[in-house]
Amino acid sequence: MSAAQEDPQARITAIGLTPRAAGAMQYRHVGRSGLVSSAIGVGCFAFGGFVDAQGVAAVVNQALDLGINYFDTANSYGLGRSEECLGLALEGQRDRALIATKFGNRMGDGPNDAGASRMAIVSACEASLRRLRTDRIDLYQLHWPDRDTPIEETLRALDDLVRAGKVRYIGCSNLYEWELCEAHWVAERNGLHHFVSAQDFYNLLYRDIERRMEPLCVKYGIGMTSYFPLAGGLLANAYVPGAEPPPGTRQAGNPNTPAWQSERNWRVQRQLDAFARERGWTLPQLALAWLLQRPAMFNVIAGADRPQHLLDNVKALSIRFSTEDLLEIDRITLVDEDRSVAPVYRKLRPEKVHEFDTLLAARRDAAR
Repeated sequence: MSAAQEDPQARITAIGLTPRAAGAMQYRHVGRSGLVSSAIGVGCFAFGGFVDAQGVAAVVNQALDLGINYFDTANSYGLGRSEECLGLALEGQRDRALIATKFGNRMGDGPNDAGASRMAIVSACEASLRRLRTDRIDLYQLHWPDRDTPIEETLRALDDLVRAGKVRYIGCSNLYEWELCEAHWVAERNGLHHFVSAQDFYNLLYRDIERRMEPLCVKYGIGMTSYFPLAGGLLANAYVPGAEPPPGTRQAGNPNTPAWQSERNWRVQRQLDAFARERGWTLPQLALAWLLQRPAMFNVIAGADRPQHLLDNVKALSIRFSTEDLLEIDRITLVDEDRSVAPVYRKLRPEKVHEFDTLLAARRDAAR
């Protein structure tokens, strides 16, 4: 019996509901906030484009049945179409979902149809609420930094939306680490709501974020999540080296494809795939599980075009890494043009290549 079909009367006590039997899903707090997210999320970029409304409903229902509550979208995905499809699929079951959407990208030709000014934020929020068919957004994220608008104006507008009940929590995406640090302290100084999450480009092929952003997030209790956790399909075995991406696929129209499909990335991909197969895992399961073991990561939001993708992704939760596994993954991935670890540090401390002094210090400070 699915959660949607379960009779809640059987679990009612004098002080509330008894806990439901634990399933395969894991849940984590978003940073140091009280917000709880499933460890596996659904990236909704393809909704309304690569995936039609009927397909979206199938993916959303499968996610909810698996205990996945986190759905990540943006107003600019399909110029609102992704939000519309997600809102339609969640009708009648909105309270089972954690909706994370974004603002900031251009949505029209007017001077205030993009950015993070008060005017742009409030207008974007109202439009997203209508498309999502809801009265609140659970996690509202700044999609890109707006360096022409003072961060205090952005945070005050978001704080007002939280106080008005239209937004529950706020997050950000694609900020430099110094910008996230500045935002944190501007909020602290002015008594405003903080960014509780940071969503950035991070996967086994691109680990530069570990150098500065990850220690910052650990230090200040900001939850991390990544987009392109499977490197646009390279870590999902979706493409073949030397062959053009099939027409209609996401990589076929992606301007980043030539850069991503470099000789170095294919070499690392092959080694990771062999590493996973030796242990009875698939490459995408390895890639997702590896991200989830990072210290600030609260979930991974792989895109799902079909329900089966979610069934496959959830299997990543059963993977456990040994210290030797992590060292071998570092040996495979921290190579060539990757600059996550300074060469001198890599030479002097090869056994600690997957850790950093700054990260360890941040962990110690956070535990005090």
